[in-house]
Amino acid sequence: MTSTRNLALSLACAFTAMASAEEKTSGNPIFEGWYADPEAIVFGNEYWVFPTYSAPYGEQTHFDAFSSSDLVKWKKHEKIIDTKDIKWAKRAMWAPSIIEKDKKYYFFFSANDIQNNEQEGGIGVAVANKPDGPYKDLIGKPLIDKFHHGAQPIDGFVFRDDDGSHYFIYGGWRHCNIAKLKDDFKGFEPFEGGEIFKSITPEGYVEGPFVFKKDGKYYFMWSEGGWTGPDYRVAYAISDSLFGPHKRIGVVLQQDDKVARGAGHHSVIHNKKDDSWYIVYHRRPLTETDGNHRETCIEKLEFDEKGLIKPVTMTTEGVSASPLK
Repeated sequence: MTSTRNLALSLACAFTAMASAEEKTSGNPIFEGWYADPEAIVFGNEYWVFPTYSAPYGEQTHFDAFSSSDLVKWKKHEKIIDTKDIKWAKRAMWAPSIIEKDKKYYFFFSANDIQNNEQEGGIGVAVANKPDGPYKDLIGKPLIDKFHHGAQPIDGFVFRDDDGSHYFIYGGWRHCNIAKLKDDFKGFEPFEGGEIFKSITPEGYVEGPFVFKKDGKYYFMWSEGGWTGPDYRVAYAISDSLFGPHKRIGVVLQQDDKVARGAGHHSVIHNKKDDSWYIVYHRRPLTETDGNHRETCIEKLEFDEKGLIKPVTMTTEGVSASPLK
């Protein structure tokens, strides 16, 4: 009996050790399912990821969200917003961006994939009292519903500068614009001279803008190539101003024929406790040819002594645990 008990105990300990080892890193993808365009952000002591539900447009009609305290274990929050909550969104919703302001959460999204100024759709905004919703349409119509400076109204990113001002950076079809949000997020403040949208398109830009600030510099990042192709990749610039000029420095994330293709449309998160940085992005497994079969992954984002971003190496391991407290 004693030997049997000891064997059972040994097996139990071995299983626990194996489980612990498996959970030391996030693994890639970080959660199951086809998800793309991940917007990662820190709220309090939790990491959140708000991705596109990657499916044919007829099925891409809701958003799920995911939260984690350490980047390794993720909790799914299903259908935080749906086209039934956004009456003007008839076709598909994708490419979210989110920010917290005055204890409310503002969720920006693309909808309907409009191709000209005669169609209804563009970029909308919804609001909720919690990160996982439920979200309700803030203004009952698109926030941006027209092409300006050639930019298709998709792929928005909301950025809070150090002075508390909020800016909206967006655009597809190789054009990128910036606008200053009103305090209630229901519209935009004109810039000096009366212009609402300023073009800040860098060389090589296609879509998926993202901005973060580090050591007083603005890091402006974007996606290049075709979203269904192997050439999808992330490039960046560094500027003293949010408005640029944004001179392209180079590519930091791209396909690896041994790991995955179509790596792009990313976001960046920062753990201030240990000053660690991470890039969250989507990629297509080597076994997949369907353009919608994209998975959400994470890697460390590192900088050299000049502040330049080191090229990102895609992995299947992902990252180690990084609690925020």
